[in-house]
Amino acid sequence: MTDLSKLPVTVVTGFLGSGKTTLIRHLMANPGGRRLAVVVNEFGDVGVDGEILKGCAIPDCPAENIVELANGCICCTVADDFIPTIEALMKLDPRPDHILIETSGLALPKPLLKAFDWPDIRSKITVDGVIALADAEAVAAGRFAPDVDRVNAQREADDSLDHETPLSEVFEDQISCADIVLLTKPDLAGPEGVAKARAIIEAEAPRKLPIVEVAEGAVDPRVILGLEAAAEDDMDARPSHHDNADDHDHEDFESVVIDLPEITDPADLVARIEAMAKEQNILRVKGYAAVEGKPMRLLVQAVGARVRHQYDRPWGSDPRRGRVVVIAEHDDIDPDAIRDALIATEPAE
Repeated sequence: MTDLSKLPVTVVTGFLGSGKTTLIRHLMANPGGRRLAVVVNEFGDVGVDGEILKGCAIPDCPAENIVELANGCICCTVADDFIPTIEALMKLDPRPDHILIETSGLALPKPLLKAFDWPDIRSKITVDGVIALADAEAVAAGRFAPDVDRVNAQREADDSLDHETPLSEVFEDQISCADIVLLTKPDLAGPEGVAKARAIIEAEAPRKLPIVEVAEGAVDPRVILGLEAAAEDDMDARPSHHDNADDHDHEDFESVVIDLPEITDPADLVARIEAMAKEQNILRVKGYAAVEGKPMRLLVQAVGARVRHQYDRPWGSDPRRGRVVVIAEHDDIDPDAIRDALIATEPAE
């Protein structure tokens, strides 16, 4: 039985672009009577997800209850960032009823769970549950690496390459640590894709897990909040590829921040991102652009070559400065090539 005196925390993890921020926005709007607080862990220097969520602040989750940690993976900066943040949220008046932690898409959830064993906070909080989001279309297609054919070719050429790609391990660790899996974007996958994704997840899961289809983050909070899993107490039931390692890192991935000049045509920027993702094996792009003549900020998010964009809010007093963060595996990051791909150059006279 969960100690009701402890503040419940839900960890939201998932593959890059699986819909974590969309889910949390829905929970903020539909908290089920709870006063929420949110911790967002970004990968890179551009606080896109934190800004999106602060723009959705409501009385049950005001802006001061939303904290962004952009100094790296929170499971690697426990003493400096994670514990002080949790302690600060617990001191809010009124105190939150529930804390949501949105991890980076590159984060391993189990090291984060271990942070809840720190004496300073163990007696005060409990992990109500770990929610793993999985993009149904991406899972069904087996895209756990940006270029599966290239990985297979490397494996065939070198007998020593028998390990999974980094993204595969991240995905498998997220599923293994979960209490429930949300299968997102089922409309893009179709019935056959959803069935295939379910089969893949069931094969990876170390125990039987509930798998729920969710479109646009719309899920009843009663399904994922109040699980009372006390996940910090059953770590052995959540196996990880990194269980025998003393620590972990994210050196397999890198990010680069690109400043964008004002653009005239959003469709051109989208086409540039699509082409760049295909040519340079880009995993994730997210950020903002300023569009000439438009008072609203253009939010741009991409998973591989699948790009979504929308005007999210007025610039107001903020400088009209476009910036995006681009994430790829270590060997695929070429800042100059990325900058050239995204920024149109004037033709020579």
